[in-house]
This record gives sequence, C-alpha cells and structure tokens, in this order.
Amino acid sequence: MTDTATTQVRQPDTAEGQPPFALAGVGAIAIVSAIALLASAGRYGFFGDELYFISAGRRLAVSYADQGPLLPAIARLMDLIAPESLVAQRIPALLVTVAAVLISAQIAREFGGARNAQLLTATAYATSPFLLVQGTQLATNTVDTALWVLISWLLIRWVRTRRDALLLWASLATALDMQVKWLIPFFWIAIAIGVACYGPRDLFRRPALWLGAGLVVLVTLPSLIWQASHDWPQLRLGAVVAEEQATIGGRYTWLPLAIAAAGVLGGLLLVYGIVVLFRWEPLRQYRFLALLPLLLTVAFIVTDGRPYYAAGCYAAIFAAGAVRWTEKTGRLRTIVTSTLIVISVALAAFTMPWQPESSIEPATSEADAGLAIGVYGKFGWPELAAAAATAYQSLPAADRANVAIITDSYWQASALDVLGTNLPAVYSPNRGFGYFGTPPDTATTILWIGNNESDLSPLFASVTPVGRADARLGFPGSTRDVTIWRCDNPRAPWSQTWPGLLKL
Repeated sequence: MTDTATTQVRQPDTAEGQPPFALAGVGAIAIVSAIALLASAGRYGFFGDELYFISAGRRLAVSYADQGPLLPAIARLMDLIAPESLVAQRIPALLVTVAAVLISAQIAREFGGARNAQLLTATAYATSPFLLVQGTQLATNTVDTALWVLISWLLIRWVRTRRDALLLWASLATALDMQVKWLIPFFWIAIAIGVACYGPRDLFRRPALWLGAGLVVLVTLPSLIWQASHDWPQLRLGAVVAEEQATIGGRYTWLPLAIAAAGVLGGLLLVYGIVVLFRWEPLRQYRFLALLPLLLTVAFIVTDGRPYYAAGCYAAIFAAGAVRWTEKTGRLRTIVTSTLIVISVALAAFTMPWQPESSIEPATSEADAGLAIGVYGKFGWPELAAAAATAYQSLPAADRANVAIITDSYWQASALDVLGTNLPAVYSPNRGFGYFGTPPDTATTILWIGNNESDLSPLFASVTPVGRADARLGFPGSTRDVTIWRCDNPRAPWSQTWPGLLKL
C-alpha cells in the first residue's frame, strides 16, 4: 500500500462546522472545566515556579537559563494588570487548558468521529488528573501541552485536507512553543520517523513544511544566541531534571506515572488508541501517529525526563480510541463507557486543589513532597518572606548598609523578590535566578537562606544562625525547617566567587 492510501475515514457530519449537538456538548464540557479551574484559581498560594515567572518577567530577556521568554512575559503582563494577584496569574493557564479540551474534540472530528466520539475525547481530556489539574496554575508544561494539542490538530487536519497553510500555522505554533521549553523537537522527530515508516511521505516534499522549519529557526535564533553565549544552560538542565526524578523512582516510575496522568478513561483510550491507529484501516493514513507516544516514551525514559513530558500527544491518541470505540453501540458498551466517565469525573474532582488546608497532612519526606509538589510547593512563601524580614530587621542599623540576601533555591529568591517588603537585594545561584545578577563586592554581610553551615563556612570568616522559617505544609528545605544564617566577611569578592556557585 502506498503512502497515499485510498481508504478514507468517514468524514464529519457537516463539511465545515461540527454537528450542533456535538458543539453544544463539547462546549458544555469546556464550560464545566473552566468553572472547575476558576474555582481553584485562588486556592492555596503561589506555586514556586509562578513566583519565579513573575521575578523573571520583571527582568525580561530573549531567553533564560532554564526556559524560554514566553512564560515570564505572560506573568509580567498579568502582574501589570493585577499586581501579585494569584487569580490573575492563573487565568492564562485556565484559558489554554480549556482551549485544549475544545481542540481535542476537533481532533476526533478530523478522524471522522461523530458527536459521541467528540464528547468522549473531550471528556477524557477534561477528566485527566494531569491535563485538567495543570490548568490550575501557570506553568511551562501547561502552555507546552496545549500547544502540542494545537500542533497535532493542525497536522492531522493537513493529512485530511492537504492544505499547506496548515503546515505554516503548525510552524508558528512550534516557534511559539520553542519560547516555552525545548520539548517540541522530540514531537517532530517522532512524527518524522512515523511518517517515514507509514506515510504520508509527501509531507517531506511540501515546501511549506521546510519554510515553516526555517521560520521556527529564525524565531528561535535570539534564544539560541543567548544560550550559546551562556554555555547552553537549558540543555544542561536535563541532568538536573534526571537527578530530581531519581527522588521519585526515576526511569522505573516513568511509564506508570505517565499513564496515570492520563486518568482512568484517558489511560484506557491511550492504550486503545495506539492499537486502533496501528490496526484500524479507516485511520490508515494517520498510522504514523501510533509511533508517536511509543517513541516519546523511549526518548524520555532514556533521557530520564519527567513523566508528563509526553502528555501533549495524548489528545490525538484519545481521539483515535474514542472514534473507534463509539463506532459500535450497545447496552454493555454504554454501561462501560458511563461507568468509566463517572469514575474519571470523580477522580478529577478529587485531584483538584479543593481540600481544606487544615485536612492536608505535612509531607513526611522530600520524596513524599516531590510526588505531591503541586500541593506542597504552594505553601510557606509568606512565612519565608516574613522570617527574612525579621532577620534583616534584627541586624544592627550600622550593619544593614552592606547587606544582601542569598537563597539556596530559586523558589526562595523569587518569593522574597515578589512577596518581600523592605528587604535588601535578593540573589540566588540556583537555576535561572543565578543569571539575574551577581552580589556586589561591597556586600560584606549576607543573610543566607536555606543552606547548611558546612557549605557556607568555606565562603565566609563567620557564619551564625539568626533566624528560622517554617510552615506546617511547606516544602522541606524550601519553606519548611529552613535556617537563616548571618555570614560575614566573604573570603573572596563575589565577582570571583559567584560563577563557581551557579547551579542549575
């Protein structure tokens, strides 16, 4: 069989618009999702990365050591509209997540799915304990995942229509995604392998594809120049992520966590969708997509990436499974589908951040906190800022003239930068914050937050504990059981010491 197979999938009920019932039903799912996300937007406090985005946004640049410029720019815009507003910072995440729910249904429509397939796909996406819950906070993965869904839809629509303008739109979305994080190349490499194996190979012969690739490079060039001039820190970040993943099982837990992220209904559709794409003849022209989650799984396990790195491809696989599943009807099938939906809705509701703070148990270890980082990473920042202010005010007035604050974590530095009041300049050698500036050589007294005395003694003539920050639900080492040290008389000027302290 050639790569331009003649078997065609059944087309949607109308040429251009969705069937009215499907549009209304999917719209209802999107509205319910938006309400659930909006009800969660003000819960708990800022996540550590959200504070970092605000700090980075106040220092706009073409690139950062650990991410592209898009998230800081969004955070800066929302901070200007509503300064330090928790809800305002999370509205963009809500919008892109709801948009992804709608687009996932459109992918099912492109596969020829009728109203039930579209509804089932949207429901699977909206009840995923990861895909939905990530919309409760501004994060790189939230925007990255939504852009993957958009790119998938554009590519799938191109396969059906062969309208090359869709490839240009996909390239624009790819260029935008490169301003978030550098995972989308994995998507396109996996797509290229799939197309080479199963077609449609004429994709490679489309000038629009290569013109779009050039556009992506052009848009990404300023970031590439910045990264090259700073020894490619964003690429070096992979080793740090691998080390962090080791605390929750590393490669051994990647696959079960990735499937769990899809949810009950989504997880089943994910596995079923891969089988459908490989074996169901009406979707023959989309068979290249069957390799996508498999290749991404291998790539991210080998590189020890995070389990959610491949989540952006889930919508397309959900849709394929949903189209095949809804092709047949029957009482048993209806009962199974309804049961899965009820369980998935209940699980999604349970995973939303609606639990009262008083009923949340503190993390028993750093690994425990790491598995629930989306919860524990939102507590303790005001307490940390207050403890830093208390330690600073306790210094003799004569000693405050040449004081700076250094934190061990970029989360801590961001929290003090955003939430702190009447504090001296804040620095951190961690992640992108380490590239925001070097403490002045005149800073002879340092309030260091979050490190061990044994690590600090080689840097200073005198190290003394002067304060402590703690929060019942805080993240261990960041906002829970954190010591504040007074460090005097650096053994070398900061201009010489700082480069050696930088750590991603």
